[in-house]
Amino acid sequence: MNKETTVGVLGAGSMGSGIAQIAATQEHQVVLVDLNDEALSKAEASLKKILARLVEKERIDEATSTAIIGRIKFSNNINDFADCGIVIEAIIEDLGIKKKVFAQLEGIVKDDCILASNTSSLSIASIAASCHNANRVIGIHFFNPAPLMPLVEIIPAVQTAEATTTTARQLIDDWKKVTVLTKDTPGFIVNRVARPFYGEALKIYEEGIADFATIDWAMTELAGFRMGPFTLMDYIGNDINYTVTETVFAAFYYDPRYKPSFTQKRHSEAGWYGRKSGRGYYDYSEGAVKPEPNKDEALGKQIYKRILAMLINEAVDALFLNIATKEDIDLAMTKGVNYPKGLLAWGDEVGLEHVLNKLENMHHEYGEDRYRPSVLLRRMVKENKSFF
Repeated sequence: MNKETTVGVLGAGSMGSGIAQIAATQEHQVVLVDLNDEALSKAEASLKKILARLVEKERIDEATSTAIIGRIKFSNNINDFADCGIVIEAIIEDLGIKKKVFAQLEGIVKDDCILASNTSSLSIASIAASCHNANRVIGIHFFNPAPLMPLVEIIPAVQTAEATTTTARQLIDDWKKVTVLTKDTPGFIVNRVARPFYGEALKIYEEGIADFATIDWAMTELAGFRMGPFTLMDYIGNDINYTVTETVFAAFYYDPRYKPSFTQKRHSEAGWYGRKSGRGYYDYSEGAVKPEPNKDEALGKQIYKRILAMLINEAVDALFLNIATKEDIDLAMTKGVNYPKGLLAWGDEVGLEHVLNKLENMHHEYGEDRYRPSVLLRRMVKENKSFF
C-alpha cells in the first residue's frame, strides 16, 4: 500500500477519529464513517481543535493543518468505503455487532480491500468468520490516544493470509508507529499481560493492606510506573477496564489469574467511571482533595514487589505460550502502556529465582491458582538462564 491508498475508518469516536487523523497526516485520503451525525460533527470539531493546537505549538503550519482536515471525508454512509484499500473498524466492543458489520463491509469494498478491527481483546478469528473471504481480515489494535501512543498490535487470525499480515504491518510501520506481532488470544499482548497491574492492586486493597493512594504511590514512586493502577483505571474508565477484564476472564475459560474484582464492579455499577464521570477511585469534582498516601517504604516495597512478580509471571507465560517474541512482549509493555522497563528484562534484573520464590510463597499462603508460576519461569530458574 502507498499514499494513493484510500483509508476507511468506521466509528467516529475518539479512537476512530484518532486513526483518521494519523492516516490523513500520512497523506492518505480518508473516509471516516459513523451513522450518528452528531458523532461525526463532534469528531470534525475535535480534530480541528487538535490541529489548531498543533499549529499554536508550531508542530505543523496552517497549510498542513488545512491539508490534513481536507483529506478526511466525514460520512454517514457506509457505502462510501467502496474505493478503500483498507477499512479499520473502531466501534463498540461487541462481537455480534462487529460480525454483522464485517459481513456488511464485505459486500461493499473491493475484493483486495483489507478489513481490520481495532478490537482490544475480542477474537479476530470470530470476526473473520463472518466474511466469505476471511483471509483478508486482521486485527490492528491502536492505543488511546492513537496519534500520540506509538504502539500498534498486529493480530492475524488463523484464517488471515500471510500477505494480508505483511501488507497491514508495513502500512502501519509507514505511519511511523511501533508494531508488534501477536497471536490471536484474549487481550493479545498488552491487555493480557497488564491484567495483574489492576487485578492484584485491587486484591491488595480488598485485603485491607493499603488504600488506593498508597498503592498508587508505591507503584509510581518506588516502582517507577508513570501512573498508579487506580489513577490509570480512573483515566481509562472503570466501565471500559472492567468490561475488558470480564471479557479476558471469560475468554480464558475462567482462569482465576484473570478473575475480576467486586470493588471495580461496584464502582462501575455506581457510575463511578473515573475522570469522565467526575468520580472513580478518586473524587475529581472541583475543590476535591486527593487523599495522602501512607509513605511507609517497607509497605510500599511489599506492594510493588507483589504486583511486579505477577506482571513478570504473566509476561513469561505469554512467551511460554508463543503469544509473541520476547522482544515484542517487552516492546509492547514499554510502548503500549509506558511501563518503565520491559517485564522480561525486569525479571532478569530482579532475579528470576526471586520472582519464583515470591509467587510460590503467595501460592502456598493463599492456595489460589492465580499465583501459580509459569512453567517457563520454573524452567528458567532450574537451568539458571535469563531472557536477555
